[in-house]
Amino acid sequence: MMLRENLKQELDKLNEEQLKKIADFITLIEVADKQIESSAPLWQKLTPQERAREFRDWVSQLPQTSPSLPDESFSRERIYEE
Repeated sequence: MMLRENLKQELDKLNEEQLKKIADFITLIEVADKQIESSAPLWQKLTPQERAREFRDWVSQLPQTSPSLPDESFSRERIYEE
């Protein structure tokens, strides 16, 4: 809390031109924070529930009629045949 009060006192001493520079600097910091936030991978920004919903939405968009492997492809004999 001490820092906040000290900064307020220092800001009161500045002229308009100096205050404009401070305002520009604050805007620069805010923009940089947003860029860092937006560059984070989606999985880091979402809650587990949101990630699950995104995954289910993605899965629901996959083709439903893709051909499957025949049943014999899953037999032990086929897997280990020589």
